[in-house]
Amino acid sequence: MTTARKFINDSAIARWSVLGLVALMMFFAYMFVDVMSPLKSLVEANLGWSSKVYGLYAGSEYIICVMGFLIVAGMILDTLGVRFSGILSAGLMLAGAAIKFVGISEWFQDTSFCNWLNSWWVEMPGSAKMASLGFMIFGCGCEMAGITVSKAIAKWFNGKEMALAMGLEMAIARLGVFAVLSASPRLADKFGNVEAPILFCVILLLIGLINFIVFSVMDAKLDRQMGVTAGGDSEEEFKVSDLGKIFSSKMFWFVALLCVLYYSAIFPFQRYATNFLEVTLQIPAAEAADLFRWFPILAMVLTPFLGAFLDNKGKGATMLMIGAIIMIACHLSFAFLLPAFPSKGFALLLIVILGVSFSLVPAALWPSVPKIIDPMILGSAYSLIFWIQNVGLCFVPLIIGNALKSSGGYTVPMIIFASFGVVAFF
Repeated sequence: MTTARKFINDSAIARWSVLGLVALMMFFAYMFVDVMSPLKSLVEANLGWSSKVYGLYAGSEYIICVMGFLIVAGMILDTLGVRFSGILSAGLMLAGAAIKFVGISEWFQDTSFCNWLNSWWVEMPGSAKMASLGFMIFGCGCEMAGITVSKAIAKWFNGKEMALAMGLEMAIARLGVFAVLSASPRLADKFGNVEAPILFCVILLLIGLINFIVFSVMDAKLDRQMGVTAGGDSEEEFKVSDLGKIFSSKMFWFVALLCVLYYSAIFPFQRYATNFLEVTLQIPAAEAADLFRWFPILAMVLTPFLGAFLDNKGKGATMLMIGAIIMIACHLSFAFLLPAFPSKGFALLLIVILGVSFSLVPAALWPSVPKIIDPMILGSAYSLIFWIQNVGLCFVPLIIGNALKSSGGYTVPMIIFASFGVVAFF
C-alpha cells in the first residue's frame, strides 16, 4: 500500500502564505498606479500640466506593453517560470517608480536635462515626459506582475480553492486603491508637494520586491518536490507554435474582448474620478478622494465570496452580464443624474454600486482562463489578454482627456465609458 506524495502546497499555511506575499506585492503596485489620481488639480497647478497632458501621462503606463512587451513577457513566464518573471517584474516596477519620482521632483525642474526636455514637444512639459517614461517602465513591470501572480496562484492552488484565492488576491490588491486615495492627498497636503506620496509608494514597491524573493524560495522548494526543472513550471517545453492553441480558442477571444471593454471603462475612470467629483460636487480634492476611495471596498469584500460561489456553483456568464449592466447604469448616472442632483450621499451610493460591478466581472473572468487554456501556455494566455486590454487602457485616457478638453465637462467622457459597457454586455 502506497501513500500519496505530499507537496508544500498541500499545506494550507504554506499556500495561503504564498497568496499573502504575492497579493501584498500587487497591493503596493495598485497603490502606485493611482498615487497621482487624487492629485490632478495639484499636478496641473504645480507642474503646469493640462488635462490633455495628464491624459497622455495616464495612458503612458501601457505604451510599451501595447508595443509587444506583454507578449514577450508571457513567453518569458512560460519559459523561465514564475520566479524569474516575478523578480524581473518587481524590479521593473521599482525602477520605473523611481524614474517617475525624479521626474515630478522640484529639484529636477531646474536641471539642464529638464530644460532640454522642455525644448521639444513644448505642449508636454519635461516633468511630464520624465514621469511618463517612468510610468511606462513601471507599467511593464506591473502588467507582467499581474500575469505572473495569476499563474503563480493557478500553480499553488491547482485542484484547490483557485477562484477563492484569485478573488482574495484581487481584493487585497484593490485595497491598495482605497489606501492610496486616503493617503496620497494627505501626504501631499502635509509636505506641500506631489513628491511625498510618490516616494512613499516607491518604498512600498521595494518591500514588494522583497516579498517576491521570499515567495521564490518557497516556489523553488515546490518545484524540487514536483521534479520540475529549474526555471520552468512544466515538464513539457514551451514552444512559440503553442500560441496557436490560444488564438484558435473562441472562449479566449470572448474573455479578451470582454476584458478590454470592461476595464477600459474602469481603470481610466479611476484616474479622473477624484477630479470629476471635485468639479461636479464643488468640493476639495481631498474630500473628493475620500468619497471615491470607497469604490474598491465593496468589491474587496464581495470578490472572495463570489470566487467561492464560482468554485462551487458556477454561473460565471450570469455574473459577467449583471456586472456589465451595473457599470452602464452607474456611468450614465454619473453623466446625467449626479450633475442634476449633486449630493455627496448620492455620489457615494453610485460609487459603492459600481464597486459591486467591479467584484462581479473580475471574479468570474480571471478564474475562467485556467479552465480553457493548457497550463503549459497559461502565462502566454494571460499575457495576450492583458495585451489586448492594454490597447484600450493606453488610448482611452487620451480619448477622455481630449473629450474633457473639448467639451469642458464630464458628461461626454461618462457616456464614452457607458458605451464600452454596452458593447461588453452584448
